[in-house]
Amino acid sequence: MVDLATFSIKGTALLSHIKIVLVETTHPGNIGAVARAMKNMKMTNLWLVAPKIFPSAEATSRASGADDVLAAATVCQSLSEATADCQLVIGASARCRTISWPEMTPRQCAETVVNNEPQQKVAIIFGRENSGLKNHELDLCHYLLRIPCNSGYSSLNIAAAVQVVCYELFVAAGLQESVQVGDKGECPLATAAQMESFYTHLYETLNDIGFMQHGKSQSIMRRLRRIYNRIQLDTKELDILRGILRMSQDNQGKNGGKQ
Repeated sequence: MVDLATFSIKGTALLSHIKIVLVETTHPGNIGAVARAMKNMKMTNLWLVAPKIFPSAEATSRASGADDVLAAATVCQSLSEATADCQLVIGASARCRTISWPEMTPRQCAETVVNNEPQQKVAIIFGRENSGLKNHELDLCHYLLRIPCNSGYSSLNIAAAVQVVCYELFVAAGLQESVQVGDKGECPLATAAQMESFYTHLYETLNDIGFMQHGKSQSIMRRLRRIYNRIQLDTKELDILRGILRMSQDNQGKNGGKQ
């Protein structure tokens, strides 16, 4: 059996070895938004290559609580410096290139990174907001990463692009946390025997209130079974329905069976 805690720790360690590299970012707010996207997905290793403005109050504001990611960001002056210690370099781009390049989707990128040795250092590079990566920068990359989207409008905001890629890495690393919404999962699903008892009760009630028509009861019950079987009632829901049936029968009895 897999130890989920150990797997999660391994996944977190793996993500810490992945650099998100932004090249010559023009708008400091985008840097903050990227930091926020990274922290959402438990990624912290942010590198900034010659940002136009950084540090910046706007970046901090857009980070919305991911100040620690911004504070730990490494600023350097060249892409070569940012990727010098990496064994795998992946460049994100939406533009078609004259010379074809080995390509991958964010999901393929995540699978490739997760399947590599845990200590392998990886850089995923995002270019300028208005022009992306230049050809000489792509020369440093092993792969070109493309995010599948509307071919007629393929330009993504840099933070949105980073979010998509980081999400796939987060999922591939097995870091999803189970979150219970409301009372989901508190009550077990009804058993087959409980459902059969309910169907018997339902049939009796529908007869008592005069809903069933001669010769059609079988087809009506079959359709009702299909409805409730699709829903997959839990025991609390079943109790509520049984209570409604009992009250309907009681009211029918009080009215002397009059229609």
